[in-house]
Amino acid sequence: MDKGIKILVVEDEMIIGAKISMLLTDLGYEVTGILPRGEEAIQHVSANRPDIVLLDINLKGKLDGIETALQIQKIADIPIIYLTANADEATFNRAKISRPAAFISKPFKQLDLQRAIELTISRMAERATGPFTEKVAGEEQPFILSDRIFIRHSNKMVKIMLAEILYMEADRNYCRIFTQQKEYLLAITLKTIEEKLPMRLFLRIHRSYIINLSHVDEVAESHVMLGQKTIPLSADQKEKLLKSIKTL
Repeated sequence: MDKGIKILVVEDEMIIGAKISMLLTDLGYEVTGILPRGEEAIQHVSANRPDIVLLDINLKGKLDGIETALQIQKIADIPIIYLTANADEATFNRAKISRPAAFISKPFKQLDLQRAIELTISRMAERATGPFTEKVAGEEQPFILSDRIFIRHSNKMVKIMLAEILYMEADRNYCRIFTQQKEYLLAITLKTIEEKLPMRLFLRIHRSYIINLSHVDEVAESHVMLGQKTIPLSADQKEKLLKSIKTL
């Protein structure tokens, strides 16, 4: 199933933190916590692994936002978006050491949050797989990482874990992604998305279909079964399919 992108908010002004949480929820994101101290944020990241951390630079306590970011990055490669009312050059230069994904200056609007988060997701995907070279005019591209795909669905960004995908089907210049629960239409060709997927998990078994090898229930002469769905199997791909299943 698709899952909301998980975001941790670290802000020592709780009224501001609550406002940020409300804005993020309205945008369809999942807020994993609103924490006032860097020490608490580090513990939270260790236990919960959010996708993104929104972090106030001027935190009270032993650790400010920049020191907190550096400690978080020792635990996991999680993008940091800084929130700051202090945009002076010295603070900016010091913050650059932690390689933040974005800066948001206070006061800010919901659109500022939305753009910063979507830009961060895009950079995460490009760092993992490189930028897309094929575009469909007027449509947004999905962002594919090593274990998940970020797409726009119902006016929000959601993530689908690659392991939960059953198969993908070509639909002219688009493709459809099927999980057990849902179907998604993406503005990208099957060929382009194939080049971005981990081949140990996915295989194109027909000109119009890519399947998740871990969900194969049955291999017949001219088709495979996945989740009670019959997918056609090209004759020249059967041997490759069987070999791929054995190496899972």
